[in-house]
Amino acid sequence: MIFNRYEWRLVLRVLYLFAAVTATAFVLVKGQYPYLIITGPAVIYCVFSMISFQQKAQQEVNQFVESIHYRDFSRHFDVHRAPDELKPLRKGFNDINTTFKVISRERETQYYYLQKILELVDTGILSYEEETGETGWINEAFKNLLGIPYLKSVHSLEKREEALYKDIIKLKPGDSNIVTISRNQQLIKILVTASLLRSEGKLYKLLAFQNVSEALDETESKAWQKLLSVMTHEIMNSVAPISSLADTLKNRLKSPEIAGSPVSSQLEDLELGIDTIKKRSEGLLKFTESYRNLNKITRLDLEKVLVCDLFENLNNLMQPSLEKKNIELDIILRDLSLAIEVDVNLIEQVLINLLVNAIEAVKDQKEPVITLSAETTANNKIVLKISDNGIGMPPELLDKIFIPFFSTRKTGSGIGLSLCKQIMLLHKGSIKVQSVEGKGSAFLLQFN
Repeated sequence: MIFNRYEWRLVLRVLYLFAAVTATAFVLVKGQYPYLIITGPAVIYCVFSMISFQQKAQQEVNQFVESIHYRDFSRHFDVHRAPDELKPLRKGFNDINTTFKVISRERETQYYYLQKILELVDTGILSYEEETGETGWINEAFKNLLGIPYLKSVHSLEKREEALYKDIIKLKPGDSNIVTISRNQQLIKILVTASLLRSEGKLYKLLAFQNVSEALDETESKAWQKLLSVMTHEIMNSVAPISSLADTLKNRLKSPEIAGSPVSSQLEDLELGIDTIKKRSEGLLKFTESYRNLNKITRLDLEKVLVCDLFENLNNLMQPSLEKKNIELDIILRDLSLAIEVDVNLIEQVLINLLVNAIEAVKDQKEPVITLSAETTANNKIVLKISDNGIGMPPELLDKIFIPFFSTRKTGSGIGLSLCKQIMLLHKGSIKVQSVEGKGSAFLLQFN
């Protein structure tokens, strides 16, 4: 109805103007100039009325455009107090503002949900404008993973993690790459995946950072178990007959018919060689048997145990060795009620192995100290820590020490830390190492 009245008013204005112009023209043609006093003002009134109407409409439009420009969708155009010809216009503006409010609320809700999702996921997210390098999205997972509280530009990453910066810059959209970085003296493997997105005419590179160290450790452990199973089986099958054959040959040489023969004195070297073969065969069998321990542990006998009891048992067991070598053992445990659900025998074996390694590392120090401690992390995980002030390890060895057969000691078999890692994986936990060459090392056992 309002629109119809507005339309009729506009038609009437046009008709009034047309009538006034027609009357003025008629007066001029007939030469009846005195009547111009009536028709002239009528034409002027109609023209100014039309101009005034257009100016009012233009002012309303300008105000609406201004509110849109500054995203002021809360502005309300009063329809009831407006002139009849402007009521439809104001009503239309109010309808548009209402629509914009709904769209804005939906976008804000989507933005809020997206922000919450990005904060909840464990995957680090970083986006930056390709042209300038200015960062956009950065979630808490990324900050925690790399230990970076703030990053204005991706190029600032070059000073903190040069290798990582070079990798992500050359990483093409759709590709992924595993990068190793050092965090708190630990080596962490990160899977970096890249993609592109366009927003408001700008091109952004979106990077996802996922810590895959534990997944790779588990896969690697299973691969080593399969390899060790096949290797030990083949070695045992091949070496056992050699040892048995050496026994047979030695017994044959000691038989009466050969021992009493003229050539018996010439067979001494042969007997010595057979003894050597037998010893080496038995040594190889014993060595191979030790590695079979890596595959024997398949089931856990879980029970809840206090960490303080675990540390006390370890201290009682290792105290004689520590006193003999004048090594101080510090135990730091703030919460005596701290408990973990583990296979006690296996975890004690892990702690003993790590403590023996620590003793070896500090034995030549002037004031050797080994520290046992336990704490609960921010994400409610329990961490046992065995640290020392020993010789430490160079960075290139940190990702090799858990590999079977690898040992930094000449007399080491390379089985201890491999066994520790497998036991921790069976507990759905992890073992990490922190080390600074010349200052000491620390092994962290994390339980979920």
